[in-house]
Amino acid sequence: MAHVGVPRGTARKRRSVALLATGVLTLPVLAGCTSGSEGPTSVAVPQDIAPASRDQVTEGSSLTWAIDAVPATLNAFQADADSATTRITGALLPSLFPMDAQGEPRLNPDYLESAKVIEQEPRQVVLYKLNQQAVWSDGREIGAPDFVAQWRALSGKDSAFWTARNAGYERIEKIERGKDDLQVRVTFSKPYADWRSLFSPLYPKEVTGSPGTFNDGARSALKNTAGPFRLRGVDKDEGTVVLDRNPRWWGDEAKLESLVFRAVEPAKRTEALTEGTVDVADVDAATADSIARAARYSSGNGGPPAHGPGADITPAAALRSWALAHGSDEEAAETAQAAREKNREAIATYAAEQKSLRGFAVRKSLEPAYTQLALNGESGPLSDERVRRAIARTLDRQELADTVLKPLGLPARPPGSHLALAGQPGYKDGSGALGERDTKEARALLADAGWTPGGALRKTEGTEAGSEAEEKKATEEKSEEKSEEKSEEKSEEKKATEEKSGQEKSGKAAEAEKDDKASREEGTYIVGDDKPGDRPAGDAEITAQDKQPGGAAGAYAPAGTAAPAPASLKDRLGKGGKPLTLRFVLPSGPGSQALRTVGQKIVAMLDSIGISTQITKVDDDSYFTDHIASGDYDMALYSWPATAYPATDGRPIYAKPEPATDGSLLVEQNYTRVGSDHIDQLFDRAVSELDADASRDLLKQADARIWAAAGSIPLYQRPQLVAVDKKLANVGAFGFAAPRYEDIGFTGRQAAGSPANRKK
Repeated sequence: MAHVGVPRGTARKRRSVALLATGVLTLPVLAGCTSGSEGPTSVAVPQDIAPASRDQVTEGSSLTWAIDAVPATLNAFQADADSATTRITGALLPSLFPMDAQGEPRLNPDYLESAKVIEQEPRQVVLYKLNQQAVWSDGREIGAPDFVAQWRALSGKDSAFWTARNAGYERIEKIERGKDDLQVRVTFSKPYADWRSLFSPLYPKEVTGSPGTFNDGARSALKNTAGPFRLRGVDKDEGTVVLDRNPRWWGDEAKLESLVFRAVEPAKRTEALTEGTVDVADVDAATADSIARAARYSSGNGGPPAHGPGADITPAAALRSWALAHGSDEEAAETAQAAREKNREAIATYAAEQKSLRGFAVRKSLEPAYTQLALNGESGPLSDERVRRAIARTLDRQELADTVLKPLGLPARPPGSHLALAGQPGYKDGSGALGERDTKEARALLADAGWTPGGALRKTEGTEAGSEAEEKKATEEKSEEKSEEKSEEKSEEKKATEEKSGQEKSGKAAEAEKDDKASREEGTYIVGDDKPGDRPAGDAEITAQDKQPGGAAGAYAPAGTAAPAPASLKDRLGKGGKPLTLRFVLPSGPGSQALRTVGQKIVAMLDSIGISTQITKVDDDSYFTDHIASGDYDMALYSWPATAYPATDGRPIYAKPEPATDGSLLVEQNYTRVGSDHIDQLFDRAVSELDADASRDLLKQADARIWAAAGSIPLYQRPQLVAVDKKLANVGAFGFAAPRYEDIGFTGRQAAGSPANRKK
């Protein structure tokens, strides 16, 4: 299923020093708090990869795997690295501690015999003992020079290296050869709990040894690799990256002879599967449904097909068509015969497509990533923590998770942590720091912040909260007295004239507004309006739903008489004559339908307590860079990937923004602009704590405060749907775990797809 998330290259920047809102949260009740419970809820959804032992997988053959696009770079430490970079380099380069099925880093015996902290005082020292068989594809041993070169490139001390990811490397003081070439001693200048995150992937010193080769040499070529596969070539015109077996690989030999990554846009995945041009592809719910329907498709035996062309033709209609085609009316017969032939061709084409899709299965799990509602706390109403907390406590997170996951047959439990997902060792539900859904409490929080029902009216009757109402009171009373005096002086003739004029003007205004709306790009919708874009955000006077036939409410009253308050504004929350209206930015692409569905449900939930929401739909390509990262939104939906190293990767996401010299905010990756000094301190302590349990406890405290700050509200773990040739084993929805590329292969001789159309 396609979802808009933080671009993978951006996510990788999380292990970096800062390149790029309020004060400390007042949370006395949270001291030492890690609310929630562990136990049976902390269970990961199992991966779905059709596991098979290696002796059941045949030797040879080629597999084609769909990716969104040919990666701009094969250097995973550069800013434009993406998910395709990660997928491809995973088959080519050493990963010392890949994630297992529980989302925990595990030592990779193909590269390491052991790796552990051997000293903590006066400095932390980690000793790596390398697998003596581990060599680069040119025959050179993997050793200390490769570790040293990568450290120097990523330490941040030499700006000539264009890197976007160096957290952890800047803590290294020195790297030395151990007792022999197979031992590497890494000494840290200050403790680093996430030391296992380093040197994965590990590049050869030929890549990391100089700025030139690091910046440009590994973008489209990797001459030296050390994985079960090696890079044969990158063809951007054809949209392919081709790997073949690495003859120097010392581990289990790859079952596949070659592995082809082909660029296929998500919207074209169904077509690619039908034509047999790919064997593995991440798909959305619509494609998954097409594959499921193909399994139920049948034609022949004299009956109509289950679905598709011809499925709606009844026996009576078929008989009538035959009779017309063979009747005495030659013109009618010719027309009927042409229609029958066209229908036969459509049925045959559709049947062939269904036959192709029946060769695929949809393997599904939960992706190691969660989708959140982000509340931009930089300015406006959401800069008030009470408003953010009210919104969070209005949401029915269970309903939102059910909307996305239940139709797919996946568990739908809302995430209870920002820093770990269910099944990971550090997971604990900390959402109790915010509180359960409670619309009554939400209204109380909003009232305390000055947002009250009827507060959107310019002229209130004691419903405005705060000092603004008091300041306006005297001025408003004088204005009302003058209006009444002026009204009494009006003649009946004047009234009639104004009444007629009001009707004409109202009609013309409505027509003008209608024409203006039609000429605008459809992209704005304010909840409660009859149509998208009928009024600009923040218009507190007459809204679309307030317009009555023949003119606006009060059009027939004597001039100077205050119009009755629109019913909608009486129900809307406001302050000082301004409604509480929030701009909700959503992506408009076909692959983002799930986000829009969730967004509409959120709008309805907020509407139930009187919060107006203006929806703005933008192109998927600009959604993140032009809106999320730049802060051009009030509310938005996007995702963060899970990590085995939350102390390192989580800090820049939730770090307190700092003011820059030009007056802007340095936000790192905290796109909600909500943070505190206390949260930062907890992260800093956790990343320096070498006791794993103590580090996790600190992270749970940080998570409780992130919940309480209500800048990020996790809604659901993203679904992972992968269409896979039924004959393939050990590939599919991997969940947390990294693929073992050498074990992937076919259990039968021939791949699925359409044999007649298969294009390999």
